[in-house]
Amino acid sequence: MRATPSLCATAALGLLLTGCTGPAVVNTEQPTSRAPAPAAAPTPTTRPSNAHLANAFEYATPVDGTTGYAFTTPSGRWQCVIVPRTQASCGKAGGSGSALGITGAPDEVPGPDGETVAPTAILVDRSGDPQFAALPASSVTDPPELPFNRILAVAGFRCNVQEATGISCLSELSGRGFTFSADGYTTAYTDVPADAP
Repeated sequence: MRATPSLCATAALGLLLTGCTGPAVVNTEQPTSRAPAPAAAPTPTTRPSNAHLANAFEYATPVDGTTGYAFTTPSGRWQCVIVPRTQASCGKAGGSGSALGITGAPDEVPGPDGETVAPTAILVDRSGDPQFAALPASSVTDPPELPFNRILAVAGFRCNVQEATGISCLSELSGRGFTFSADGYTTAYTDVPADAP
């Protein structure tokens, strides 16, 4: 005797076959609309060189109750101080309170009491733009000389002295910095060339 499939089994088989079949997919080779391509990432700036690093330990000094880093330029005219993770500033060596003597620098800046005074330093902090400021007298005395073409990189800042361009400092966080000499200044960091002596 021949077995006949039950009605339930036949219905289940029909549903199964129906679920596996459907309309055919037709590819017409026409482009589909897509989201616009993301904008190209900005070109990264050149990373500062580490080819001529000075030993930061040699420049450590007490600054306002904390360890800071300071140096004098080979000419003895300028002194720079790095306050860790706060700012890098430069002014006349031993001459806090005296005008900077940088061509093109402003004659006056806001003083600590709101009155306008002559700037005593150029500085860059962690995230702001370089600026001229009237800083209080530095507690740093007789810091060591940073030789030409050496880079003092410490606590989020780097500074160097080059015979051709002057003194330059950079906030490594923001990428902002300055370069100056008695003849003028720019609001850009000037790195020591990798092939410098």
